[in-house]
Amino acid sequence: MKNELKALLERVSLKAEDIQVRKRLLQWRTADAKRLNQAAGSLDEVHAHFIDRLYEHLARFERPAQILDDPDGLERLKQSQKRYYQRLWMGPYDRDYVNDRLLVGLVHQRVGVDLEWYMGAYRLYLGEILEELLGDAPNSKLYGSLLKAVFFDMMLAIDTYSTAQRQALEDSEARLARALRGTEDGIWDWDINQDRLYLSERWTSMLGLPPQTTTSSDDWFSRVHPDDLPGLRGAISAHMNGLAPSFCHEYRIRTVRDDYTWVLARGVIEEGPQGPRMAGSQADISGRKRAEASLRHAARHDPLTGLANRMHLDELLKKVQTRVHSRDSALLFVDLDRFKLINDSLGHGTGDKVLIEVTARLRRCLRPGDHLARFGGDEFVALLGDLACEADAEGVARRMLDALRQPMLIDFHMLTISASIGIAPLYRDGQPLDALQAADLALYSAKGAGKDRFALYYDGLQHTAKRQLALESALAQALERNEYSLHYQPICQLVDGKPYLAGVEALLRWSDQGRLVPPQEFIPVLEASSGIVRVGEWVLQEACRQVRDWQLAGQAQMHCAVNLSIRQLQEHDFADRLMLILDETGLAPGSLVLEITETLLMQDSMLVRNNLQRIAGLGVRLALDDFGTGYCSLGYLKRFPLHILKVDRSFISGTPENAESLVISRAIIGLGQSLGLSVVAEGVEEQAQLDFLDAEHCPFVQGYWFSRPIPAAQLQEMFSESGAFNV
Repeated sequence: MKNELKALLERVSLKAEDIQVRKRLLQWRTADAKRLNQAAGSLDEVHAHFIDRLYEHLARFERPAQILDDPDGLERLKQSQKRYYQRLWMGPYDRDYVNDRLLVGLVHQRVGVDLEWYMGAYRLYLGEILEELLGDAPNSKLYGSLLKAVFFDMMLAIDTYSTAQRQALEDSEARLARALRGTEDGIWDWDINQDRLYLSERWTSMLGLPPQTTTSSDDWFSRVHPDDLPGLRGAISAHMNGLAPSFCHEYRIRTVRDDYTWVLARGVIEEGPQGPRMAGSQADISGRKRAEASLRHAARHDPLTGLANRMHLDELLKKVQTRVHSRDSALLFVDLDRFKLINDSLGHGTGDKVLIEVTARLRRCLRPGDHLARFGGDEFVALLGDLACEADAEGVARRMLDALRQPMLIDFHMLTISASIGIAPLYRDGQPLDALQAADLALYSAKGAGKDRFALYYDGLQHTAKRQLALESALAQALERNEYSLHYQPICQLVDGKPYLAGVEALLRWSDQGRLVPPQEFIPVLEASSGIVRVGEWVLQEACRQVRDWQLAGQAQMHCAVNLSIRQLQEHDFADRLMLILDETGLAPGSLVLEITETLLMQDSMLVRNNLQRIAGLGVRLALDDFGTGYCSLGYLKRFPLHILKVDRSFISGTPENAESLVISRAIIGLGQSLGLSVVAEGVEEQAQLDFLDAEHCPFVQGYWFSRPIPAAQLQEMFSESGAFNV
């Protein structure tokens, strides 16, 4: 009982100064100890006689009689009682005396001796000693009666104190019980040395188990998921060894239904009188875990189709590339052709339904173990593993194209769609490849080849892409570096078979680090990057300025033709900026011709049509270039405010020897004249072609027969005072 006594002393908190205060309160003096010590020896027989009488008296009461029923135990009690009284008289009254008395009280409490019996026995003892010491002295019996009354009052006072303390304890326990009932957490207390685990009702009900107050740690750990048990033991050990300020760990634990639920256990360890104890709480976090799993799924999957998104695709790619057989894997980049038309015409709701149907069809084309992701918009990526050869990936791509070509009924609309697919391996020559980039390059190769097909990645695509990037980067800075220039090709008017200078066509040239880059190489890049808008405005400004200078120098009849991009006509304020350029350069609107292509007219929109109407309203003439080479219907010739029709060089080059070219050229010239349009024939390179055009009364001609496009200063040397052009 030493450990319990130690804990009791700590709880009582009787320090040396506390003991001294009590002695002063009782007016205890050294003389009191001496008097008791001197009389102690003469009271041995009195004590023995009293102890016999005491236990005879206590045996008359039911509760003490149950304790005193054992003769051997009774004899031990009498001997202990005798030593108790001897110590009372002999002292010394120090810390050991205090500990001894506290130990006696603890023993009495353990064996079930209530405080009232302890007080009653002491009253009997004092009465016996009073009679022995005073005999028949006057008032001795009166003093004995007073002792009885005083001890009775003391018992009542003790009852009051103990009842109040018990009530406070019960109230505290009730509050704790209410708190435990109100909390969602289960409470546990683990006596580590004894391996006794105390569990609250909430702890057990969390697992669907019947209430069990006490168990062992084995019952706890045996229910932990095998994958989580090492982590749980490690967290407990870290706290017990002082490596963590507290114990806190999430793990799965088996319920009565043999499934697992997620819980969070927290606790702290304390050193108690009987060894270390760890106590804490356990909360059911399965709802939070489900929410976290749902959020993780949402973060890694497309909400519309349920497919993996780009983030999850990156994870899948890394996972596949770490596998031993990842060299037998490929990636398919799928992009729907002209899907924007569905959204624009039928709405995004219908477009979403199309994407869902596309997802279902693509999934059916995959093999077990393959992955499909939505890369964004109308782009999908398929990750194929364990391929026997490249032809396997091509087979999947063919199935996808065939599946997508099948008509689909969406919102009462029968739709037919197609896709372009780029295919790339995950490894090339034993080295990992940036498969997404490679497949994307192959995809655009498929689109450039006409769409509704697949294309395989090859190293040349990478070189082309790098060249494209380098071009875009250089072109973005070319204007500020003054690397652009204009070359001019004369446009002549035939008068009695003789060409006279009527105007020029301004053509853009770019010198990249001294190298003249072909227009067919850099113009498409400008168009794709929208840089054509800024550069096109510079071309207009420079061409108008140059032609106005030539007019002022004597070529008063000269006009200027400039090619327009669809991107320029899609600018809301293009007509306003054009008017500002004409004002700044002083060129009359009638001296400017803006050339547009059939392809541009086919991209008819309200904005483009309005801009063309405003341009014509300014007095600027509009020319339809390369007529007959596209798919423009004749209705476009009347729908737009056109003034000039240009016959493409591909028709003129065949005249007059090629009968078909001759017939087509004659028809286009006649069509233009019948519609009241001026006609310009391009690509004149021979005298015979010039004679044919003169015979057909084609008024304007242009081509290498007169001059290639050349810088302004060089062209100016060819001007004559008469206006006739020197061929």
